[in-house]
Amino acid sequence: MARPGSGMLVSAGGGTGTSGYQSQSVARVVVWEWLNEHGRWRPYSATVCHHIENVLKGDPRGTVVLGQVEPQLVPYIIDLQSMHQFRQDTGTMRPVQRKFYEPSSAPGKGVVWEWENDSGSWTPYDMELCVSIQHAYEKQHPWLDLSSLGFAYLVDFTSMSQTNRQSQRRRRLRRRMDLAYPLIAGAIPKSQSWPVGGGRGGGPGGGPCSCAQCVLVNSTRAASNAILASQRRNAAAGTVRQSNTFAGTSLWSGTGTIGGSNAGNNVGAGGGGGKGENAGGTNFNCSQALVSHTHSHAATINGQNNLNRPGTQRIAVTSNRGAIPPGVPALPVKNLTGSGPVHPAIAGMTGILMCAAGLPVCLTRAPKPILHPPPINKSDMKPVPGVNGIRRKTKKKHLRKGKSPEDVVRRYTEKIKVAPDEDCTICMERLVTSSGYEGVLSHKGIKPEMVGRLGKCKHMYHLLCLVAMYNNGNKDGSLQCPTCKAIYGEKTGTQPPGKMEYHVIPHCLPGYTDVKTIRIVYDIPAGIQTTEHPNPGKKFSARGFPRHCYLPDNEKGRKVLKLLITAWDRRLIFTIGTSSTTGESDTVVWNEIHHKTEFGSNLTGHGYPDPNYLDNVLTELGVQGIGEDNLKD
Repeated sequence: MARPGSGMLVSAGGGTGTSGYQSQSVARVVVWEWLNEHGRWRPYSATVCHHIENVLKGDPRGTVVLGQVEPQLVPYIIDLQSMHQFRQDTGTMRPVQRKFYEPSSAPGKGVVWEWENDSGSWTPYDMELCVSIQHAYEKQHPWLDLSSLGFAYLVDFTSMSQTNRQSQRRRRLRRRMDLAYPLIAGAIPKSQSWPVGGGRGGGPGGGPCSCAQCVLVNSTRAASNAILASQRRNAAAGTVRQSNTFAGTSLWSGTGTIGGSNAGNNVGAGGGGGKGENAGGTNFNCSQALVSHTHSHAATINGQNNLNRPGTQRIAVTSNRGAIPPGVPALPVKNLTGSGPVHPAIAGMTGILMCAAGLPVCLTRAPKPILHPPPINKSDMKPVPGVNGIRRKTKKKHLRKGKSPEDVVRRYTEKIKVAPDEDCTICMERLVTSSGYEGVLSHKGIKPEMVGRLGKCKHMYHLLCLVAMYNNGNKDGSLQCPTCKAIYGEKTGTQPPGKMEYHVIPHCLPGYTDVKTIRIVYDIPAGIQTTEHPNPGKKFSARGFPRHCYLPDNEKGRKVLKLLITAWDRRLIFTIGTSSTTGESDTVVWNEIHHKTEFGSNLTGHGYPDPNYLDNVLTELGVQGIGEDNLKD
């Protein structure tokens, strides 16, 4: 249905939503947000915001354990005193903020606007965009131009799509209803700082909780309190010793813009409205060293901890580093390299404790991984020498008719007349006795006491146990010895349909500067699980596709590529299961054959240089039954 009226161009002052303070004694909707690596504030869900507000009411200096309401956020906690989100397994800290909107806006009504990403799932817009889109939708505008908010997109409400003005790529968008964000009433202070001191315990009666997570939370809070107390004592005595972390020369030069405002506004971790102090002041804490600041720019950093940030705020950070004074230890509080000897969380805590002791510490940012090569023209992509074609599609293997489980077991075993007095490692019964599957499983021609020996490895099992193991597997006509993992026949997997592309690009990998690079691109769409998958009939997701992987274009690299093509044809590269990184179930995951997905660095452990990688992946392919013999094919 066509929408009447003219289109809408959002004003640069923060869109149509309201997060300022026309009145200090009216109701407001509260949205908590965290700052991502691109300098954008991303909203927590309404459920999480309600949880944070509940904790805030009970203890304004407390700590919020996000995993209590959303299982996927188990590693994360929010320290309300320092206004930072802390990831306990990596030590990564991110600023958080508390913003206010009108009750009639999108978050107040529980309206969520989302766009469809490459994997077919839906991603919510930033809250300021969501508010602007909902406002235009309610006014029945046919379209909305988001360019004034820094996004080159045109939203079309008639077709429910967004179009990139530069690439002309169109994506679907949708509007859905969810839980409304928390509503607060009464006076809303423009700024609020939190006193130094330990908060109340996390136990039901106000006492400290003894679980491992809360012990870590309380120790982190205690260290933060020690820093603030030490700095206030030094400030009162006028004896603050300033290092490169807190004064004069900043580690990163940057600019801050706050909804079009200029001097007098505050930018930073936990900063906000109210009177701020410039970069040469004395009231600073460790968390503020994570945000860029300069002497010359009008943007300032507030020494107070603040929950309330009126208006739309953005931080643009550049990566130019200043000189680090000699003798000052550099402790990265972001992700350390994969080969680093110190756990990131330990490094972060060490920095906090050293600051509390009055020692100068330079908080640095670890370099970001280089995941992709520079842009490449299609004409520069060449076929891999000695490899036919540039693309493969998944081939789904089907069992040959007439190949029953008994036939497969008999094909790869020989019958033993006199069984040795040892255990069958499948049922854990003695081979001289009947199989543990007697009475549970019965097959014509195979008696429970019959024992067979596998042809190559000579390991012995009850034949009925081998039939049970085969029925519990992929039923692809192959057997794998449960003791030594030797494969009999051609092993295939349960990889969903997709495509694999490979070509040579004119760039070099670290450690292979004398040869070009083979790039492999895997692409698997989301779909429905079949009978060979964990949950037949249920949808599965496919995150992060297309996935780019890299090999050196030398003899061994081309050998690995040929074997990977064989593994792809046998559907062994991916499977459907639970992601070890996100915990998401029913999603496409790697299947025990490691790939290098980092092009120009090795910060994650999935890149180069790695002199042992090619040999290691050849071993992993061998475990899947893919080796030298397959090269002849």
